[in-house]
Amino acid sequence: MKERITITLDSELIKQIDKRIDGNIIKNRSQQIEILLTNALGTYRPQKAVILVGGKGTRLRPLTYEKPKCLFDVNGKTVTEHLLDLLKKYGVRDIILSVGHLKGKVKEYFEDGSKFGVNISYIEENEPLGTAGPLKLAKKHLTDSFIVSNGDELKNINISRMFRLHKRKDALATIALTSVSDPSHYGVARLSGSRILEFIEKPKHGKEPSNLINAGFYILEPEVIDMIPNGFSMLEKDIFPNCRPVV
Repeated sequence: MKERITITLDSELIKQIDKRIDGNIIKNRSQQIEILLTNALGTYRPQKAVILVGGKGTRLRPLTYEKPKCLFDVNGKTVTEHLLDLLKKYGVRDIILSVGHLKGKVKEYFEDGSKFGVNISYIEENEPLGTAGPLKLAKKHLTDSFIVSNGDELKNINISRMFRLHKRKDALATIALTSVSDPSHYGVARLSGSRILEFIEKPKHGKEPSNLINAGFYILEPEVIDMIPNGFSMLEKDIFPNCRPVV
């Protein structure tokens, strides 16, 4: 619940606040002041993230027969460590790793997360559960807004800004999109403002609704978990079409 207050600020400070109002994400002074305060207090972010690292990495075989894709080295760190660095940058330190393929090696490497500056717990897929199925296993831990991310991709996302949009739109699901030069090889987002209407799979050249594709990084509300069926299911195909996510 929000309350109205009256404050007095230096005129130069007000000018700096007004410069940050873009009319889109930030619409007025009150909203910008609230953002500055919540960022300063460190409260405006999801508290937990689920990272999906259970996949078999079939496109990288035979390399992934012995090593899970999430442990491949990129510039001196595993792919998932780079993602942990991104989450830590925005103060998200409670991490759930969803493990499956070669899960023993993943757990042995990351342990409880203390050597990476985070707190890591695990949910285990005894059989592949897709991108949505693992969330049901973690339901009791996900009682507020939370992040879900693929664990085998490099990302650079402003999580605070994404979360502000998520809350302002009162969304069940918010999807990070990324642009590509040739969207005909992907599922391409068709938008109405910031709302994703659908993904068009591998559209023909010249028929693409945009050049934006799913970046594999989401902010979700706990209610989404109740929409997930038992067993294998995909956020992209089985869940998002029913909750009209924003971007």
